[in-house]
Amino acid sequence: MRCPFCGAQDTKVVDSRLASEGDQVRRRRSCSVCSERFTTYETVELNLPRVVKTDDSRVPFDGRKLRAGIERSLEKRPVSTDQVEIAINHITRKLVASGESEVHSKEIGKLVMEELRKLDHVAYVRFASVYRSFEDVNAFREEIDKLEKQPTPEVRRKQLDLLGGEDE
Repeated sequence: MRCPFCGAQDTKVVDSRLASEGDQVRRRRSCSVCSERFTTYETVELNLPRVVKTDDSRVPFDGRKLRAGIERSLEKRPVSTDQVEIAINHITRKLVASGESEVHSKEIGKLVMEELRKLDHVAYVRFASVYRSFEDVNAFREEIDKLEKQPTPEVRRKQLDLLGGEDE
């Protein structure tokens, strides 16, 4: 690994740990030339399906777009970066596990909505309003009525803590 500070190719791994639910390896490295330390992340390169957009065009799956959409929905909400990473990993795993070579963008939207519903109801409604193209206030009201019948993400997390921190 090349040092980002001086460009030297001689770097040494100082520490390795699993990160992001075991889906990544976090490595602390030290440069033998300038002695600076930096962190790298190693992830598996997955064969993700191509995305079929609403106009029937096909594009490669772009994790940055997925992250941007989720983060936009979660803007100014009390959700940690780790929780966002876990949600993105869940979505990515489901796409890979499907075994499909192509997936419709609507399916990805449904997966995102599932994860956002677990994380934060406000972010869920924000995303749903764009994803489902809500046309009027009644569409918002119907979605909010559905959410009110479910426990909030905070209550669900507290319940899971009482059960020994089980993951969903």
